[in-house]
Amino acid sequence: MRYSKIIGKTLKQPPKDEEGKSAQLLVQAGYIRKEIAGAYIMLPLGLRVLKNIEQIIREEMNAIGGQEMQLTALQNPETWKKTGRFSDEVVDNWFKTELKTGTVLPLALTHEEPLTQLISKMVSSYKDLPLYPYQFQTKFRNELRARGGLLRVREFLMKDLYSFSKTQEEHDMFYEKAKKAYEKIWERLGIGDITYYTFASGESFSKFSHEFQTITEAGEDTIYVDKNKKIAVNKEVYQNEIIKELGLKNEDLTEETAIEVGNIFPLGTKFSKALNLNYIDQNGQQQVVIMGSYGIGLGRLMATLVEVFNDETGIIWPESAAPYKAHLISLNTDNKNILDKAEKLYAALKENNIQVLYDDREDTTAGEKFADADLIGIPYRIVISEKTGEKIELKKRNQKETKILDEDELLSMFSN
Repeated sequence: MRYSKIIGKTLKQPPKDEEGKSAQLLVQAGYIRKEIAGAYIMLPLGLRVLKNIEQIIREEMNAIGGQEMQLTALQNPETWKKTGRFSDEVVDNWFKTELKTGTVLPLALTHEEPLTQLISKMVSSYKDLPLYPYQFQTKFRNELRARGGLLRVREFLMKDLYSFSKTQEEHDMFYEKAKKAYEKIWERLGIGDITYYTFASGESFSKFSHEFQTITEAGEDTIYVDKNKKIAVNKEVYQNEIIKELGLKNEDLTEETAIEVGNIFPLGTKFSKALNLNYIDQNGQQQVVIMGSYGIGLGRLMATLVEVFNDETGIIWPESAAPYKAHLISLNTDNKNILDKAEKLYAALKENNIQVLYDDREDTTAGEKFADADLIGIPYRIVISEKTGEKIELKKRNQKETKILDEDELLSMFSN
């Protein structure tokens, strides 16, 4: 992609109407723009990052038997009324819209009800189970106060998977698989060492739900971490009897600020009972399906990466999430030989399937190009200039040292 043509250039200064490091950097670097408070446009660079995160999650969900589908954002109120959750007194962060006929429809804030209703029409026998449908879907939540850019919004993309199991044992086995799949996602995104399996309130579903909390000063949650056991307890359930029940010791726990990047919930039979999701077992007896819910907010995860990976000059993307692998910069653009060499290398990188952002601007100084490259945060910077002569300068975003290579060496390095 030629930077001269990209939609969403960098800004000279961080936006004054954004709070939080990730929001300021993502806007200033040209990844997102605010439409209204709590709703953001994904510009081309931002969408590429979001899609990379989405693909990592997709691969790990597929690996544990997930089946991708897509439900609707407009939902049937009658389905929600069956579980008693359509009332604003029960769920206080609805967005609802009205048809011309006067019928009030909910905009999806979650999908337990509609998906359970759907599956109830498709399951009759134990042979039909287990099932693990998931989706990437836009959710709408009427938050009282949006904050932190993508960290707390009113419209966001979420991966939600739901498990439908025959027995508690079958559910528990999948729950553990989902936990390990989430851990693989964090590892692939570079935050595995600072993301903790955290015990939190199970609300009305179970004693505990489980969050995955990433340690960062930008977090709005307080957790207590046992770094040796790699588990944590959310402040909301931090009590001596809970600590003892989990086999932890207060003296081994450190207080940390963190961002919740994912969660898994045992749902039991709350929704399956209300929506008649049953099956006939091997003995001809009717049984109720046992459910679980597994969520990841992609925009929040994207913002968390920026909160964790940045320095005084900009973003430092992990390679797995970065919009491009390489950022090619041509200097001395009044020199035809330099321009020709840069164009040739740009073509060679693309031919070798190396994703590259090419800063081909001819009216921009070297300092401005380098500053923009650091701000945007692509993992590798490649420079063509009179100084490098027939060679090419290569620098990793998170390192100070540079290497001088020829084209074959560069292409070979990126191809391995």
